[in-house]
Amino acid sequence: MRHPHPYLHAFQVALLAAALGVLTACASTKHDVAASAPPGPVWPPPPAQARVAYLESISGPADIGQGPSVWNKVSTWLSGNATQRDNLVKPFGLALDDQTNLCLTDTAQAAVYYCDFARRKWRRWDMAGKTRFVSPVAVARKNGIFYVADSELGKVLAFRDDGHEVWEIAAPLQRPVGLCLAGNSLYVTDSQTHSIFSFDLGGHLRFSFGKRGSEPGEFNFPSHLSCDARGLLCVTDSMNSRVQVFDAEGKLLRQIGSAGDTSGHFGRPKGTACDSAGHLYAVDALFDNVQVFDADGRLLLDWGTAGSGPGEFWLPNAIVISQDNRIFVADTYNHRVQVFQYLGGS
Repeated sequence: MRHPHPYLHAFQVALLAAALGVLTACASTKHDVAASAPPGPVWPPPPAQARVAYLESISGPADIGQGPSVWNKVSTWLSGNATQRDNLVKPFGLALDDQTNLCLTDTAQAAVYYCDFARRKWRRWDMAGKTRFVSPVAVARKNGIFYVADSELGKVLAFRDDGHEVWEIAAPLQRPVGLCLAGNSLYVTDSQTHSIFSFDLGGHLRFSFGKRGSEPGEFNFPSHLSCDARGLLCVTDSMNSRVQVFDAEGKLLRQIGSAGDTSGHFGRPKGTACDSAGHLYAVDALFDNVQVFDADGRLLLDWGTAGSGPGEFWLPNAIVISQDNRIFVADTYNHRVQVFQYLGGS
């Protein structure tokens, strides 16, 4: 038998080790790209100064560096085909917890997902205690507790990481479709009652505000809800084609946007979020874009069009922004979450 030269063998081992090192480094640094040069398109495009850059797309556990789950391995071994159970189908609601990890709901899979970027873990829940999700549309997380609005169940459910239910709220809710956390308060939008409810973190009602109408402070099928760093509430007043901003006690402060088919107007407004500079980002599912407004409601920037490439969307739904200005957008019918970076400037 012919044996390889010892120096050749040593070289092959070293080459393999180097390759593994590169792959490991790539996996560990994928989510630290904000400080490096943007890997994709920017907006506005050159020669204008870029304000927003595309970073990456997340469709499943492989995109955060997690290997196949035990379920995937067993299914692949039995069938010979890789299962897509752990991948996103219809990402809908988004939130970031106090560790800046991503929480999301998938209405097609009736599931809640949690992306732990530091540990490269991707977890899934189909139930809160003994209650199986039917249409989880919004999520928040704080101190290890998940809060999920299920529009079909007509409930908000709170559960721990181990899946055990902490509490659930039904009445006075009828069709909860949005929620957010601000301090020790949980705010919930209800599209059936056209109002906003405020609860403490034990699930006890504090107050509510709003009724059906088109006057300031009134709602016509409110949907998404977000809270900025100051505790202000941004309510997507869907059928009135506007975003209304309230203080923590429900006092109206201002309105942004109106119905129209040009930039600065809304066709089908969805989720909202604010960056560290106080700019309001609003997703529009009809225009397949994101619009950015200043505190006075003036349009600063918009990006996106219909498609499946970087920065393109197909019926986007939710948006959330981290403290370091990473922008996560639920690109619902493209089965992914797109990640962008606010680069600063005005």
